[in-house]
Amino acid sequence: MFPFNFEWMWDMSHIVFMGGLWYALGILGAGMTFCVVKAILDTANGKGGHHH
Repeated sequence: MFPFNFEWMWDMSHIVFMGGLWYALGILGAGMTFCVVKAILDTANGKGGHHH
C-alpha cells in the first residue's frame, strides 16, 4: 500500500487522497516551523514570557 510498491495503481482516488494528505501535512509543517522560528527569535530578542 505504499507508492513505491509495485501494486500501487495511480487512479483518481489515490491522487486526491495523497494530495489532501500532503496539503494537510504541509500546513501543519508550516505552522510548526513558524512557531519554532518565532519562539527562537522572541527568545533571542528578550521578548520571552516573564515570570511573576
